[in-house]
Amino acid sequence: MQDAPAFTAVLFGLRGCLVQAANGSPLPTPGALDALTGLRRQQVPCMWLDELSASQGESLASVLPDWLPGQAGNASPWPAPNACWHALMSLQSQRLDGCVLVSGDPRLLQSGLNAGLWTVGLAACSPACNHTSGQWQAMSREARERARGKATLELFSLGVHSVIDHLEALDTCLADIAQRRRKGEKP
Repeated sequence: MQDAPAFTAVLFGLRGCLVQAANGSPLPTPGALDALTGLRRQQVPCMWLDELSASQGESLASVLPDWLPGQAGNASPWPAPNACWHALMSLQSQRLDGCVLVSGDPRLLQSGLNAGLWTVGLAACSPACNHTSGQWQAMSREARERARGKATLELFSLGVHSVIDHLEALDTCLADIAQRRRKGEKP
């Protein structure tokens, strides 16, 4: 079978996925800036999504590259597919084939599934691992592993296509999805 076409677009959840709040100030999550830079280098259009108000979303996204567009608020609440479709239309995506949504939010991931996108769940920022940095660090290694395992199972039970711990593993995950696409698999 021939090579799958390049990824059409990658959508990201904003809170927890690309940005975390630390001491009330937003910070990029580990691996977020590298993942975005790599996708931009490959000329893959990207956008973040969140249900926050536009001003709240822009405030959080202020730590992300200026070139990265975002979409805050939503007339149809998640898990309706509309937010994903509107984001893809904003990016002028020509097709759904090759579009990916990355998030730890089960409702946003369900929205991506409902929209017909490939989905990548982030276990470390899912509700099962929703701990402040201090709480997370205070947990034993075993407790953190149990939380990640629980999150992984919950995300797979939604029907997501892949689950990774954090964005630092996104390149490997996207390579796996590209391989699956080459074999003819569809989301």
